Amino acid sequence: MENRIKAIIVEDEKLARQRLKKLLMDHQDFIEVIGEADNGEDGADLANKLRPDVIFLDIQMPILNGFEMLDYLEYKANVIFTTAFEEYAIAAFEANSIDYVLKPIKKERLAQSIDRLRNLKVDRGTEDIDKMLEVIANLKETTSAKRDSIAVSVGEKIVFVKFDNINFFKAEDKYVFIHTDNNQRHIIDYSLTNLEKKLPSNFTRVHRAHILNMDKVKEIHKGFNGKYIFIINDVEKTQITCGTSYIRSVKEKIKF
Repeated sequence: MENRIKAIIVEDEKLARQRLKKLLMDHQDFIEVIGEADNGEDGADLANKLRPDVIFLDIQMPILNGFEMLDYLEYKANVIFTTAFEEYAIAAFEANSIDYVLKPIKKERLAQSIDRLRNLKVDRGTEDIDKMLEVIANLKETTSAKRDSIAVSVGEKIVFVKFDNINFFKAEDKYVFIHTDNNQRHIIDYSLTNLEKKLPSNFTRVHRAHILNMDKVKEIHKGFNGKYIFIINDVEKTQITCGTSYIRSVKEKIKF
């Protein structure tokens, strides 16, 4: 394993970092993860210190985003961008990245990126550009409103669930699930804390395990100790009780 290439992961979502590291274990004969960072500033410092062969780089991050981070690198690194939003695809490709991978990252899709690393003599002028533009074209129909949806994995494909179709997000153990108004649920790589920063204003954190789409709330009842009980307008009429530490912020939000 002496000839393995070195990699770092720069990603603000802990669950996404863990998932990517786990997926990269399938390629440990070729690639070794030697460090990770949760924001662009620390990522730039880490990259300049360790000089990895490749950086797996998220785009939307605090302090410095992925593109801004590249401006602080003291050497030319190979980059594989990772993000949940297709809108950055062309910019990522123009930044001379090896690849651009949509979250949630699929095992098969990551393998394609690793193959590109194994064969760095990539003709970026013709075939690769055509393939990238084809991917972008195929995704445009489901991403016409760029920030009105979130990417989820469904079987062997990635689809975009519109925020308007989401009833609530729920954290269970180490995972976060989207619950939709057609009674489906999908696992995602975001934590609830990170989602709070990205979601539209109609989404409200009401519990350490729940973020609600307030437009999907049918009724609000007052419960024990001043807690609010939200009745979701879904088939099961799901009931979600406000957490004690969220009572004040929820009260200010709903004016109830």
